Parts: sequence; C-alpha cells; structure tokens
Amino acid sequence: MRVDIRVPATSANIGAGFDSLGLAVQMHNRVVLEPWEGVEVLSLDGTAVPAGENNLVYKTVKYLFDICGKPLPGLRIQQENPIPMARGLGSSSACIVAGLMGGNALMGSPLSQDDIIHMAATMEGHPDNSTPAILGGQVSAAIENGRVFYCRQELRDDLRFAAIIPDFELKTSAARAALPKEISRADGVFNLSRAALMAMSLAAGQYENLRVAAQDRLHQPYRLELIPGARAVMDCALEFGAYCTYISGAGSTLMAVVGTENSSFLQRLRCWMDGQGYGGWRLLLLPPDNGGARLTTEEG
Repeated sequence: MRVDIRVPATSANIGAGFDSLGLAVQMHNRVVLEPWEGVEVLSLDGTAVPAGENNLVYKTVKYLFDICGKPLPGLRIQQENPIPMARGLGSSSACIVAGLMGGNALMGSPLSQDDIIHMAATMEGHPDNSTPAILGGQVSAAIENGRVFYCRQELRDDLRFAAIIPDFELKTSAARAALPKEISRADGVFNLSRAALMAMSLAAGQYENLRVAAQDRLHQPYRLELIPGARAVMDCALEFGAYCTYISGAGSTLMAVVGTENSSFLQRLRCWMDGQGYGGWRLLLLPPDNGGARLTTEEG
C-alpha cells in the first residue's frame, strides 16, 4: 500500500488564544509513505529534512505502531515541505499529523479521527496547531486527561491571512523560555476576554473586533523582543488596512488578517518592507483552509 497525505499549515494562538486557538491556511506539506526494507527518506523539493530514524514522520509512525503493538519492518518516506520550519506555521504538527494518519492507514485504520486528534495533541503538548491541521477551519481546543475537547468553525472566504515570514528561525523552545513564570489576575482576565472575542468574531464575521481581540499579555510582548523589526512591521500592516496582526504560533512568522477587498495590501507592505531593509522576508497571502488533512491510498 502507498499512502499520500497532504496537511495544511496552521497559525496558532491568534493573539490572545495561547495554546488554545488555531486555524488552517492553504499551504500544504505532502508526505508519501509505503512499506520498505529499511528506512529511506527522500525530500522531493530539496528541503533539508532529517534522514533515517531521526525523521519526525518516521518517529511518529514508529511510535504509533509501537502503541498499537505492531512491528514496523521498514518505511519509505517522500516529503514535500513548503511549510517553513521553525517559523510558527505548524511544520512539526504537519509531520506528526502525516505520520499518525499515514501510519494508521498502513495498519488498516484501527484508530478513529478523534483518536488521532488526541494523540497528535499529546505529542505536540498542546492542541492549537495539530487539531486545525487535521480538521481545517478555526478550532478552539483544550486538553483534559489526554483528551482534546474542541469546537471547530468554518473560516469565511472573505478573509486572507498574510504570512510575514522573517529570514531567520525562532525555535519554540527559545520562544517559550522568554515567557514569564507567573501572570497577574488582571492579565489573565484581559486574555480570556480577548480570546473569546477572537473565536466568536471570526465565526460571526465581525471583523471590526479583531484588532482588540488580537491583543495579548501572555506571550506576544515577550516574544516580540526576539523578532527584530516585528513591531514596526505589524504597525505598518495595520496602517495598510489589516484587521489585526499577531505572532503566528511561537514565531518568527507574523500574521496579518486582511479582507479580500484589500487588493493592494501585499504590494504596499512589500514596498515598505523592501525600503526598510526587510527584503529577505517572505510575504504570502494565504486563503483559509477548511478541508484539513487529506489522505489517499493506492494499493501496491
């Protein structure tokens, strides 16, 4: 059997929704799995990926087989990786989701979709990337005793997500190390109100709320210091008509949410960034992805 999986990029936190809110956008990693003698990993697009048993897709498949008590004699993995690594767009989640879905299919699909959702979030440590990667759309989620409780909403087609991708990585471990150990009750209430407002406003199409809803006191003020130029770029994006801006996941990518009618946004921001010395940063205008991860099989 040959298994082909496509997994969308994701943008987590969405401002105040730390480790709980996430959404999927139309940029997809592709992973093809098939039984093999030994372990072979091929990068189909030239992206440098770990080879052999250190590959995250392989480790995920092996973990799943071990959990299910089945031997994994060997595996051939072919990958296409347009989702940039260590940039806050869910590249690790995409590998984990592909490994779980693909490994499940190779075993004859003993696990349900919810089983995969729970397992992916447990491996990631939080559900805000892995769950929308599987389901698509916008997801609010929490983990309780190893189980993910979630609510999914379709994202409307009148939104676009402008990914502003710096030319440097920001490791999640470094981004988490920058966070304070304790927060005040006032900051907790501040974030709770805005996370709820973000989820409801995106679902209802009340985009005038998004600038307030994206405000955060738990992680963004600390992580912005790790992304030189981020504050200026985010302010400029708002001046050019973005509904809101926020750090995507742990960074370094910044996300601007814009309406489809704002047709000049990307060009104006690109010109400004080039003039300010950010010519090496990438800009991608991504539609929402409501389909989530997709798997097809081919009998060998």
